[in-house]
Amino acid sequence: MYAFNYHRPASLADAAKLLGSATDGKFLAGGQTLLPTLKQRLASPSDLVDLNGIAELNGITVSGSSVTIGATTRHAAVAASAEVKKAIPALAKLAGGIGDPQVRNMGTIGGSLANNDPAADYPGAVLGLGATIHTSKRKIAADDFFTGMFETALEEGEIITKVEFPVPKRAGYVKFPNPASRYVMVGAFVAETANGVRVAINGAGPCVFRHKEMEAALAKSFSPDALKGIKTDPGSMNNDIHASSEYRAHLVGVIAKRAVLAALG
Repeated sequence: MYAFNYHRPASLADAAKLLGSATDGKFLAGGQTLLPTLKQRLASPSDLVDLNGIAELNGITVSGSSVTIGATTRHAAVAASAEVKKAIPALAKLAGGIGDPQVRNMGTIGGSLANNDPAADYPGAVLGLGATIHTSKRKIAADDFFTGMFETALEEGEIITKVEFPVPKRAGYVKFPNPASRYVMVGAFVAETANGVRVAINGAGPCVFRHKEMEAALAKSFSPDALKGIKTDPGSMNNDIHASSEYRAHLVGVIAKRAVLAALG
């Protein structure tokens, strides 16, 4: 690991100021991607600005129509929240299946979304539920947030502060995990919301995406049978040592049907 300057600000304003004055600074949330990268000397930022000392970024608030999760809230806290389990059971289940206990007790929702790893879980929930990402500068709709592999709509120095999830009528999340890492090889978050059915597929392609053909079919009949015969183009799927693009395309249909079953209870 290369040497760097460490900062732990107590406010968003201080965090933004510290990053702006750094030669090549990075924000630190849960550190589940950044710290291993530093240890392997694959990155050498001049400064790390630790966001965990900013109280307003942590915590869970549940109202009758929404669940709001602060950016530095740990996955384990979401998984254990009785209020989240009651309002959006699929969201609590998703958080409880991320990585292992060590990852769940350190990783944060804000860090996961800012990194936008194709094999991460939270992007599926954010896009599948049509959540709103609040930042230090603005609000970003889920449909506008994820722009590509490890890419988002976040601007330089912009900090995710919280994520607001609308409570759906019903929702289900199922993933096919890598047996070693539990990263998502193919996942599906299916939700029947006030604005219609949403189907988000994560892990399968370079970036989480909505499966519009499945959404249209489920809008007519919210059942696994509605997805029969719907194919996914292998050309848009990831192809790596873990699974071929053809296998992932096949899994999209299988996992989506299971997610519908999960939503139906």
